[in-house]
Amino acid sequence: MKAIYLDYGATSPVRPEALEAMMPFLTSEFGNSGSIHDFGQRSREAIERARRMIMEAVGASSPREIIFTGSGTESNNLAILGAARKRKHLGNRIITTPVEHPSVLEACRQLEREGFELVLLPVDETGRVKPQDVRDALDDRTVLVSVMAANNEVGTIQPIREIADVLKGSSALFHTDAVQYFGKLPTDVKELGVDLMSIGSHKVSGPKGAGALYVRKGVRLEPIMFGGGQERGLRPATLNTPAIVGFGTAAWLAAREAESEHVRLSALRDKCFRRIREEIGGVELNGHPTERLPGNLNLSFHRVEGQAILLELNRKKIYVSSGSACSAGKHAASHVLTAMGKDPETAWQSLRVTFGRETTEEDVNRFVDELKEVLRYLRSLIGHPS
Repeated sequence: MKAIYLDYGATSPVRPEALEAMMPFLTSEFGNSGSIHDFGQRSREAIERARRMIMEAVGASSPREIIFTGSGTESNNLAILGAARKRKHLGNRIITTPVEHPSVLEACRQLEREGFELVLLPVDETGRVKPQDVRDALDDRTVLVSVMAANNEVGTIQPIREIADVLKGSSALFHTDAVQYFGKLPTDVKELGVDLMSIGSHKVSGPKGAGALYVRKGVRLEPIMFGGGQERGLRPATLNTPAIVGFGTAAWLAAREAESEHVRLSALRDKCFRRIREEIGGVELNGHPTERLPGNLNLSFHRVEGQAILLELNRKKIYVSSGSACSAGKHAASHVLTAMGKDPETAWQSLRVTFGRETTEEDVNRFVDELKEVLRYLRSLIGHPS
């Protein structure tokens, strides 16, 4: 029986082009990019090629606006801690939302422990922030606003451009966590209007162990790590040449395929939900019905725990998630769904299904067929009509 992977929101397989680009730097070209001899400089040149690829992929103006990190989480921490601490002399208020990724929320809570005032904006029942709420929370002490481009659990896309317009004329910097957004939708930092943007490699079919932070020219950050002078002193560590090279290739290709993949995955997503609603029923869509990532379905099945469904599908070699991968193992209802006003029972019933580049219509059809059997079985155990 063929395994079907539908957990692209957690990670994605490394695409062949990225692996091919990486291979020399995993074998013969192992030089340290910080070394000044030819061997090291070949690694340096490869890293700078990858930096230009990512610059083009996100619409940055200069390669110097791209800082390599080890992950999207590290990019978020560098953006939030680095920006707020650098600007503490200007004010101590930071604004974010309760549906952010833990790497944003926990970084903001660390700043709160350091004396910053943390403002959590409300979201509506679809998980979206109202730009007017940003305007109302803004004051002359605000040094940073961080709102994710698209939610990692429910897929809701935030009105980033509208929020950026609200911040015009303000001295506050605007950061967005675009780890889930980038590669799934056309992405241009100038069109989004952000000062800082985090992205990650393994969400766009690159290798794990690489991320990047876009830092608009003129924005200054305080380092959060200390050591060497790599990445302009903002990320002092020997650069992971193979991962960065693979990331650059994957990001460049993902940016060029984003529009066509958006159309294809949206059609698969909509077909999948239509079949589930019509053939299974007793289901609720979590997140915005239209302003959502093309490959994301977050569903709550009445009176059946999402984890029970996950485990039954796992037995059939169909791999989905009952939440975000970063929350796996935590015995708590989703903070995203509860912030959206869902009751704990609905939150426990949620299942996240995420499609990617390798997902086919055949995969989706088999998933729905097997899900139908799983729900029939689980609902029979509790006397729930199928």
